Amino acid sequence: MSGENRPPAGADADGPADGGPPEQLALIRETVRKAKAPRAKPRTWRGAALAKELPVARIVVNKGVLHLDRYFDYAVPEELDETAQPGVRVRVRFGAGSGQVRDGRREGGRLIDGFLVERLATSDYTGPLAALADVVSPEPVLSPELLALARAVADRYAGSLADVLQLAVPPRSARAESRPSPAPLPPPAAPEPGSWTRYERGPAFLESLARGGAPRAVWNALPGPSWAEELARAVAATLASGRGALVVVPDGRAVARMDAALTAVLGEGRHAVLTAEAGPEKRYGQWLAVRRGAVRAVIGTRAAMFAPVRDLGLVAIWDDGDGSHSEPHAPQPHARDVLLLRAAHDRCGFLLGSLSCTVEAAQLVESGWAAPLVAGREQVRAAAPRVRTVGDEQLARDEAARAARLPSLAWEAVRDGLRTGPVLVQVPRRGYVPRLACERCRTPARCRHCAGPLEAPEQQELRCGWCGRGAPDWHCVECGSVRLRAQVVGARRTAEELGRVFPSVPVRTSGRDHVLDTVPGRPALVVSTPGAEPVAEGGYAAALLLDGWAMLNRPDLRAGEEALRRWIDAASLVRGQGEGGTVVVVAEPTLRPVQALVRWDPVGHAQRELAERAELGFPPVSRMAAVAGPVDAVLGFLASAPLPPDAEILGPVPLPVVRPGGPTRPGDPPAGESWERALVRVPPGSGAALAAALKQAQASRSTRGPVPPIRVRVDPPDIG
Repeated sequence: MSGENRPPAGADADGPADGGPPEQLALIRETVRKAKAPRAKPRTWRGAALAKELPVARIVVNKGVLHLDRYFDYAVPEELDETAQPGVRVRVRFGAGSGQVRDGRREGGRLIDGFLVERLATSDYTGPLAALADVVSPEPVLSPELLALARAVADRYAGSLADVLQLAVPPRSARAESRPSPAPLPPPAAPEPGSWTRYERGPAFLESLARGGAPRAVWNALPGPSWAEELARAVAATLASGRGALVVVPDGRAVARMDAALTAVLGEGRHAVLTAEAGPEKRYGQWLAVRRGAVRAVIGTRAAMFAPVRDLGLVAIWDDGDGSHSEPHAPQPHARDVLLLRAAHDRCGFLLGSLSCTVEAAQLVESGWAAPLVAGREQVRAAAPRVRTVGDEQLARDEAARAARLPSLAWEAVRDGLRTGPVLVQVPRRGYVPRLACERCRTPARCRHCAGPLEAPEQQELRCGWCGRGAPDWHCVECGSVRLRAQVVGARRTAEELGRVFPSVPVRTSGRDHVLDTVPGRPALVVSTPGAEPVAEGGYAAALLLDGWAMLNRPDLRAGEEALRRWIDAASLVRGQGEGGTVVVVAEPTLRPVQALVRWDPVGHAQRELAERAELGFPPVSRMAAVAGPVDAVLGFLASAPLPPDAEILGPVPLPVVRPGGPTRPGDPPAGESWERALVRVPPGSGAALAAALKQAQASRSTRGPVPPIRVRVDPPDIG
């Protein structure tokens, strides 16, 4: 009996020790009588009665280690029977050994958080069960649908369910949880097609959503600011059918545009905004409104890709090529792949939209899984600006270019544009490292064994960046030249140089340290890094895309695709050629991405890239995984992993050593340490087997005690 339940000192069965009234004696006797039944102690519940029905709770604990990636059964105390329902947050004791058993109940261990998955009548575990320590909140936050999605994502990326749930369910805020969510509004009327009429199948797509259909499309948006309104109309059509919609965009600026567009189309109170920048309480309050069914439409950054929208009718992602869609935390899923899984699991509509086109989007169309949603060439020509190029030969002959890094053609475009409005100047970010290419014809230098990019780190011997083989006798497969080129033109003083050339014009900058959202429509020079371009009122009169080689020559399989995406994003802010809009790109005009920009044909570029990757066995046609760490650890890990028979190992090759105190990127090795990376490639159909093998090897490795670190990433966005 606990001390708190003992009779007060001095009391006995004959009467009160202090001569108190008989009523007090009766109260003491009743207290003693009640105390004879065991009373549960907080968290340990020693001797407490269990729930009469379904006394077992199946729990997923918040432990991301892979050898613990399974459910654990706990006993449900009777006092927690009502609140311990599937989907709630709980606290459990974890790690108690088999020797810590008392009265048939396991005790001890450390308190950790978890989620209650289901209630059962019996447990598969034959030993004694520990009791649930506590129900953190009676609010159910983990639905069966969200649990199934999290499990699918964990399996695809060789990760743990606990790590995915960390991304899917935001931290609890008691204050937000205590507030009721607003009452749901009735479905709105189906919207008019609006600017969707510019696309050949646009009105039919909206009509299908409004009827309750599940169309799947890859949408190549026309240049200009209309994309946000068009996405909002697709959301409105879905809501009109009585279903929910989810839109994921890359950054806060895109969220703000979508927020304004949805408010204009639907009115206030019909959508929620989920971003990590909103703050814990506000974000959790919005998330709860969605889970409770008070709001059916959600927009947000990648934090919203797991939003628990009820009766999901449409998932949409804007600009899937943006690196912000790739989650940096384990297991590092991509928002596009998560939404594809949701579309398959919920059998809902899917819309992938962008001004450009990724090879993954092209593959969805080529496979027949999604239909193309594009405008006719006449609409494209009317909306797009005129694009002109300045190549190496013109730069060599151009005195103005040598004097001020501004070719004569670009100077004329700026001069003419400043007469009617602002001019945008895009310069690559510092730190772009080029890959090697033929000096004569600019064909990328690739390994003859695995087609990986060739590199010469610190002027050393030429070798492959994937498999590590040397290439001392390299020659260009197109023209036979043996000379290589690697050029990066610095952009530090671009704004100052332009200010000297046009001294009477104000110069504004937008970049990592300070990003402008909008600029006025009056004449000005706006110098921006890729992705930070502000929107100009009425559109820019002209745009310069400088230092094209610095973007095209990066050691990345996606260099051409990414350069074209950045160029099109900037050029889309320029007025159409009917209004005099002009874009000048400083890059070799014969290169495929430059030609695609001139023709404004990102879809054709993606289709050709996809065909080449299929021939060479590159993603997304194949599946890849990167394994990085100390070289002995990498080799030992790959030797122990039960890889599929058709798996091909490329490398390992050394990774650049990060200087202590220097800048780092996600995935970089610890500062000062020498790491190497190997790539594992499998053909189509073996991706699930590869992920399972890597997960099994990691789980086995984590049980061996202290071992050198290993990082495994499935579908890495950057493979060189």
